[in-house]
Amino acid sequence: MTVARTNTAAGAATERPIRRRPKDRKAQIATVAAEAFSERGYHAVGVDDIAATIGISGPALYRHYPNKYALFVHAATTTADALRTAADDALAGLEEAAAGERLDRLISALVTNTIEHRKLGGLYRWEGRYLQADDRTRIRNVFVHVTQCVAAPLRELRPELSAVDATTQGAATLSVMASISAHRTALATRRLHALLTSACESILRTTLPPAVPTGDVPARVEGTGGLTMTSKRELLINEAVHIFDRNGYHDSSIEEIGAAAGINASSVYRHFPSKADLLAAVFYRAADRLAVATSAALSAATDPREALCTLAESYLELAFRNPAVLSVYFAEIGNLPENERRNLRNVQRLHVEEWVHLVTAVRSELSAAEARFLVHAALGLVLDIGRLIHFDTAEESRARLHALMVAVLLGQ
Repeated sequence: MTVARTNTAAGAATERPIRRRPKDRKAQIATVAAEAFSERGYHAVGVDDIAATIGISGPALYRHYPNKYALFVHAATTTADALRTAADDALAGLEEAAAGERLDRLISALVTNTIEHRKLGGLYRWEGRYLQADDRTRIRNVFVHVTQCVAAPLRELRPELSAVDATTQGAATLSVMASISAHRTALATRRLHALLTSACESILRTTLPPAVPTGDVPARVEGTGGLTMTSKRELLINEAVHIFDRNGYHDSSIEEIGAAAGINASSVYRHFPSKADLLAAVFYRAADRLAVATSAALSAATDPREALCTLAESYLELAFRNPAVLSVYFAEIGNLPENERRNLRNVQRLHVEEWVHLVTAVRSELSAAEARFLVHAALGLVLDIGRLIHFDTAEESRARLHALMVAVLLGQ
């Protein structure tokens, strides 16, 4: 340890350690920031929060990054670049190897990288909309590259697949891996690696129903149908969903939501005391509808396998009817007051456990924790692949996504 000598008032020499700035301070800041942004959201995290976690001052952090946005971009691009590097390194030197070997090596490397960066996985997935267009495009291109790294050897192994099928299944494998960032279920690393790898292999072996013919994709229609809402409360909830989805919670205002509903701001507060209460109402409304659909699906099924398939269909139907609700739930739940967030997390756990019970009834070799990972992966597919296909309402599109969900839940 390096020390410095200091003379006391009495003339005696004392020694004190000299604190030196770590060489990897910039990388340390980026990692802490990525974890914070991923867990709590971009707007909820301040520079001083990040600095305090590391044990430095805000001004010291600004020596490395000029502002919070620069730190956010660096954290997001570093996380994405790590995934690309894992893919490229896995394939390096395997140009002449068989497609199956390349695909196995690639999936293993990507799963390893995702597990290692589990706390960072939600960063781009939920917070990417706060990136400026050029930064968002750069990161999106990374995921396109990695998806095609999976799709290329897959088409060699399965030449009957179309480019759309291979790309969809490649994207689905990345979604399955990324799903571990959406929950905190614990599992030994080796077992988690095996579980995710197996789920990805099930995706890659799946035969998808035919896609919608080019040009035949119907226009998306969101909302409650052709009838006009008469309840101002329901109208506010409906408009809030779309505005939260488009702008993000922090960039949405009560005035904008009220204007969209044809109601002035002061009248909005008669129904909802705050914007957070309005956000909570969005979530509770979605939870109520999901509970009704789940109950109907379970009562109509005759065995666990059928119940799972029916549940998947019900979940897809709800999600595709109004995908903004799904996006807002995943992206904005961290902005709820703590008590509301805790209540809604409990509601979500109860819903997931219904699926877990059915999965373990069909696949007795799985523990409840393993089944829980698969359920979260299947539900995550709806958002990720739904976004990829723009939530088009064609029956063929839902059938393809349903096949992917069933592959993850039941295996192949």
